[in-house]
Amino acid sequence: QVQLVESGGGLVQAGGSLRLSCAASGRTSSGYSMGWFRQAPGKEREFVAALNWSGGLYTADSVKGRFTISRDNAKQTLYLQMNSLKPEDTAVYLCAAASVNFGLRNQDAYRYWGQGTQVTVSS
Repeated sequence: QVQLVESGGGLVQAGGSLRLSCAASGRTSSGYSMGWFRQAPGKEREFVAALNWSGGLYTADSVKGRFTISRDNAKQTLYLQMNSLKPEDTAVYLCAAASVNFGLRNQDAYRYWGQGTQVTVSS
């Protein structure tokens, strides 16, 4: 069992930056692939970025060059550095853990989910 708790969301102006954190507890998260998804009101959950347990990196085209995913296994924490934020980035951001090393752009690959943190970007 892995518990995930996100933090770092908030209100920011367009062009600004935020860093989200996802603290994991329970079974060590270092053996899991980790990902970030987001969900805006009235829209489906959308893949943002993922890191598999061997260091493979996956990023959605919509955030490539602006968002960076990283992890600190010693702290059991996943991060999402978000720069050059746009109003269309407004959503609840959720982190997730998967016991597989593939198909990480698909939310069905993930077994554990956090509750999410709200990010609002004003124009």
